[in-house]
Amino acid sequence: MVRALRARRNPSPAASADGAAVDAAAQAQPQVPAQAQVGTGPRPGPVTPEKDHNAWGQAVAAVAVFGALAAAVWVGPRMMPSDVSTPQPASCSDGTHEELPKTYKQTPQPVTGEELCKALNRPDLAKLLGTPGETPTAASGTNNTAPLTDGKVAQPEAEVTFDTYTVNVSATYNELTTDQYVKLMKFGDETDIKTLTVLGRPAVFSSAHTMKFEINLGSSGSGGPVEQGPLARTLTVALDSKDRGGYCDITVWSTSGVLADDSALLDIAGKVLPRIPEQPVR
Repeated sequence: MVRALRARRNPSPAASADGAAVDAAAQAQPQVPAQAQVGTGPRPGPVTPEKDHNAWGQAVAAVAVFGALAAAVWVGPRMMPSDVSTPQPASCSDGTHEELPKTYKQTPQPVTGEELCKALNRPDLAKLLGTPGETPTAASGTNNTAPLTDGKVAQPEAEVTFDTYTVNVSATYNELTTDQYVKLMKFGDETDIKTLTVLGRPAVFSSAHTMKFEINLGSSGSGGPVEQGPLARTLTVALDSKDRGGYCDITVWSTSGVLADDSALLDIAGKVLPRIPEQPVR
């Protein structure tokens, strides 16, 4: 073929006859596809274009990344440790329910210790005490009965403890009026007594020392001597506006001996008392 082309480009008398013979032979031979002229080796199989490889690879990689992100979002909160530096507020209920004394089952029913605790353990209680930012370290409620009453007078109680202050709320369902209670204070060790009206109910402020004692839970079961604890401030409010008997005590004290402001006790009373049903008519 190369010779024929050269002969056509540079014709010579000597090569004219040969060129004509070559052209005749080329015309006589059947046309052969270009692939058959490359060589006699085996024909290569089909080749996948490189672009298809890249497209499939990118799709698989995208699916894998999406799956990994989804797994991280689901597993992350379960595997990562919680922020232990943030203290959690104490809860009133531990999941157990003690048997109520018989007097709590009578009509009308008094408020329970757990209900008192939920009314006292408010998110803004530390702010009401003037110590915003503090978190309760302990919270509890008990279904007590008043001492020396043979279990016939309900006296539920709740207590919430902070680093600075401890707040105790109790409700006594007896027939003692606030006026009678003030007269009894004159025979006790209460000081700084001041009468007032809270939410339309007779009330009285008083101060007294708490009692400090230790109990040994060892084999002897003995306890240490009773000592005088820090001074506490108490606001006593009648259970109803008619003062037909029964009262609620809100007491605040600090291990440092610093008394809370009376305004703090009034603020707590304004939040807790509406959660305690008034003493009904006997």
